[in-house]
Amino acid sequence: MLVHTVVFWLKPDLSNEEKEQFFEGVKSLGRIPAVDSFHLGTPANTPKRPVIDDSYDCCLSVILKDLDAQDEYQVDPIHKEFVEKCAHLWDKVVIYDAD
Repeated sequence: MLVHTVVFWLKPDLSNEEKEQFFEGVKSLGRIPAVDSFHLGTPANTPKRPVIDDSYDCCLSVILKDLDAQDEYQVDPIHKEFVEKCAHLWDKVVIYDAD
């Protein structure tokens, strides 16, 4: 199993329409055949603590069977279309892959 976690910081001046475009694009990633499980969220309203970073706008966790599935995910047309249509909407993206 591989957990692919992606954290996005969106550009601060996005319109509501652009934010909607981004979130619809992220949701489309859950339709990629290599995906076993898909979880999407925004910062939770948990109490502030020094170890919590809630400065991001969107966090995505995708569960994949293995590294081969991860490779399939990366080249899937849905993933490529998301990056092509939405990359201009974020300032920063950080990825954590864990097995």
